[in-house]
Amino acid sequence: MSEVSLSQKYQIVIPKEVRDRLNLKKGQKMQIIVREGLINLVPDRPLKDLRGFIRGMDRSGIREEEERL
Repeated sequence: MSEVSLSQKYQIVIPKEVRDRLNLKKGQKMQIIVREGLINLVPDRPLKDLRGFIRGMDRSGIREEEERL
């Protein structure tokens, strides 16, 4: 697990090994999700790249029961 520091301008640098593993590019947009005291950065991907990526994934625990419609 990598460790990062928050700069005086409230910025962080994503370590190279993480950028390489996730194939992140300069200027790429990310969504920020805050939940139960954790910050999650989710890279935006084109919809065509996401086709079929959830197939076979265990979806239990992803959403709380009260969040469901």
